[in-house]
Amino acid sequence: MKHLTSSFLFLLFLLILFKYPIHAQILTDSNLPIVVINTDLDPNTGQPQIIPDEPKIPATMKIIYHPDGSRNYLSDINNPEFLNYDGRIGIEIRGTTSQAPDKKPYALHTLKDDDSTKYNVEILGLPKENDWILNSFAFDPSLLRDVLSYNLSRKMGNWASNCVYCELMVNDDYKGLYIFSEKIKIDKNRVNLVKLTTTDNEPPEVTGGYISKADKQTGGDPIAWEMPSYTGPYNMVYYIHDQPKPDIITNDQHIYIRNYFFAFQEAMDNGNNSLINGYPSMIDVPSFIDFMISNELASNVDAYLFSTFFHKDRSGKLRAGPIWDFNLTYGNDLIAWGLDRSKTDVWQFDYCNRGSKFWQDLFDDSTFNCYLTKRWHELTAPGCPLNYLMIKTQIIEIVELIAEAVLRENLRWGNIGNYAQNINDLRIWLQERIAWLNENLTNYQNCADPEIPALVINKIHYHPKSESGFDEDDLEFIEIINYSNETVDLTGIYLRELGISYNFPNNSYVNAYEYIRLASNADIFEQFHGFPPFGQYTRNLSNKTQKLLLCDAFGNVIDEVQYSDSSPWPEEADGHGPYLSLINPELDNSLAESWTTSSDPLLGLSKLTYNPNVSLFPNPTSDFCIVESDQIITNIKLVNVSGRTIEEIRNVNSTFITLQVSDIDPGFYILNTEFAHGLRSSSKLIVYKNR
Repeated sequence: MKHLTSSFLFLLFLLILFKYPIHAQILTDSNLPIVVINTDLDPNTGQPQIIPDEPKIPATMKIIYHPDGSRNYLSDINNPEFLNYDGRIGIEIRGTTSQAPDKKPYALHTLKDDDSTKYNVEILGLPKENDWILNSFAFDPSLLRDVLSYNLSRKMGNWASNCVYCELMVNDDYKGLYIFSEKIKIDKNRVNLVKLTTTDNEPPEVTGGYISKADKQTGGDPIAWEMPSYTGPYNMVYYIHDQPKPDIITNDQHIYIRNYFFAFQEAMDNGNNSLINGYPSMIDVPSFIDFMISNELASNVDAYLFSTFFHKDRSGKLRAGPIWDFNLTYGNDLIAWGLDRSKTDVWQFDYCNRGSKFWQDLFDDSTFNCYLTKRWHELTAPGCPLNYLMIKTQIIEIVELIAEAVLRENLRWGNIGNYAQNINDLRIWLQERIAWLNENLTNYQNCADPEIPALVINKIHYHPKSESGFDEDDLEFIEIINYSNETVDLTGIYLRELGISYNFPNNSYVNAYEYIRLASNADIFEQFHGFPPFGQYTRNLSNKTQKLLLCDAFGNVIDEVQYSDSSPWPEEADGHGPYLSLINPELDNSLAESWTTSSDPLLGLSKLTYNPNVSLFPNPTSDFCIVESDQIITNIKLVNVSGRTIEEIRNVNSTFITLQVSDIDPGFYILNTEFAHGLRSSSKLIVYKNR
């Protein structure tokens, strides 16, 4: 080990000090893109405006970038051939504690020439948007912890901010090494959710999309709600509305997403892991597992309390992430402030444990822990993203990329110290951390080989041709076949990948060798095909490419298809009328050659088994109960054990309603739910009082 450590340190020393000669602090050229920002002149002083904390001030930004990978020269500042961006921006200092160092982080909007209209533009290969971050690596002497963490999260299959290293000049002052990165935001290329409007206040519209976060207050954003932690009744976790913004979100939307979190916590308080009304029915389990793994691998001292994001799409489950702000990780902390918390031998959710209670509750749940352990061993297997050798390779690649700029960074700010030693310390820390996690995540025998139903995605009509009186988006459908001789219980099964959402109704079934059709618009589907679909998913399929991921309640993949509108996928399905049709359900439907196109009419089904279902959560409850069904509810009636009506609500005409029970005496009640066509359902509701 000593020999390996010394060799690694020596190689880094050679790489950083001898491959790149020490240049003067003045930047003239770089192997990285050069970002040049000049703020507008202050009319009172005639000098460039100083960038404030807020509000954003107007400026011009140019990005010098040679697309062939050759060196970038500051002398190309007026050469359009090498300007990746040349336009207007609004810019401000961002962050809270990250503002403390002299080197500041920035947030910016790309703007049109009118200085007010936001301008969606592709920058440095990042997808089009207008919200950007210039990350300054506050308190991170390695200059790579955020980049490494985001890269690992993406390799795990999650969205995380894409970043590009660059060097920054502001008003002719060299500011050093930065990453130009995406901000967490609702966008089809970022967090792919529906954008709520102020009129979306009834189900299903009110159910998404949301980005919420546990965090400290920044920029005056009000606390939306508080949740307790295990450190005591006075150590509350603050939650903030990220999207919609606090000044835009409606009261109905606020109540919905707040109640969803509390219903989730109540399920955890009761140890409820039921597929019908327990935590697997409320959260996307794989996203919570990956979020915990990312934060625990890094021993992130801010995890669960600060910069902890969640998102929820319309009619979808609550998801953890994306990850954000990983500077105090991998053994790094605010050492100068007397803090040293990023250790190799602790669970961060339990070490001080300042996050919401549900994080530890999830870890303590045997089923969740089993799947977390299983996922950890999958990710750390040889050749997989969190295997130590794979991470080490990424670190070396990053160090080689930024080595030249690191020298200028240290000359400018003097805050890095012995960079080679910093990187070597990080590498050793990672080895010790992975070893400790391996010792503490061992047994996943009970979930190693879950039973997976033989459901196969069989037809996809992702880009229909417009028909007389019908919009093309309303004619979409997905067909799924039960390719087995057994009836399949669909409870807990859902379409997991963001872009569309659908949760199969509880207590619904599909018989052997029968089909299920899911439509983008159930009414139009019935008008067009002459029979109703099994269900309606939210949003629309992409006309380009999209992954369809059919999973059980714990995220085990049942079937997965990612179609495309280009060869080798059949191009006739792209807006010309036919739909994609699997040639044979026994073929691998992830392969383009397994598909053909068809214009055959769909035939109605007669044997699909379906029982109307109603879910109540939280249950037991002391305050409110969310009543939700897969069908339109017409009336609800709450009666006590003697049959006396306690509460009745008529003309609900929704799949969702919140029932207030805070004024009702504790006890057992029956909730009778009525649907169209005379269908009825009865559920037990338990009401208690907090002491």
